[in-house]
Amino acid sequence: MNFAQEKNGPSRFTGIGVVVLIHVLIAWALASGLARKAVEMVKGPIETKVIEEKVKPPPPPEKVVPPPPDLKAPPPPYVPPPEFQVTAPPPVNAPAIQSSQVAPPQQVVKAAPAPAPVAAPVAAPKPAGPLRAGAVCTKMGKMEQPSVNWSGEALYEVTATVKAGRVASIEVKSLRGGVDRKAQRAMVALIESTLKDTYECPGDHVFVQEFLFKID
Repeated sequence: MNFAQEKNGPSRFTGIGVVVLIHVLIAWALASGLARKAVEMVKGPIETKVIEEKVKPPPPPEKVVPPPPDLKAPPPPYVPPPEFQVTAPPPVNAPAIQSSQVAPPQQVVKAAPAPAPVAAPVAAPKPAGPLRAGAVCTKMGKMEQPSVNWSGEALYEVTATVKAGRVASIEVKSLRGGVDRKAQRAMVALIESTLKDTYECPGDHVFVQEFLFKID
């Protein structure tokens, strides 16, 4: 048996392991260094640029074109017309013709006499003061005695306004005093009803009439 070969076996494996370990360490160191350099190369410096916004310049002002001048052609120069002298022929003396005319006889026209002036109709004189009922009314009813608790005499003057032949309104004026108020109201009502119901006066008028009451 070879004991020397058996003793060298384990040491040989140890040496191989050491060599492999050294190679692994070297490879790792190389790999880590190269990776770092690759990252630094990839990163590189970061450049920052400020982009300015382009501002459009304002449009140029519009040009105002003045209107074209009014060019009118000057009037043509005045040229006076040529003067022509025309000589008229001498007049020819025609023989005079004598005519004898007889004047017609004059007619004498006599003017008709002016008509006599027509006298204007004389207007009928208007009666002084208001009319009486008998002058304008064709029918006048008789008034009855009032039934009042009063005795004595009462006199009233009535002014009546007639429209279309009928009494439209009246105004009553007492000419004697001392009449009881109740009796006076009854008398005035009787006068008004008599005038409006029984009087007929054609046309439009204003008349005056007196009414006398004697009550015992």
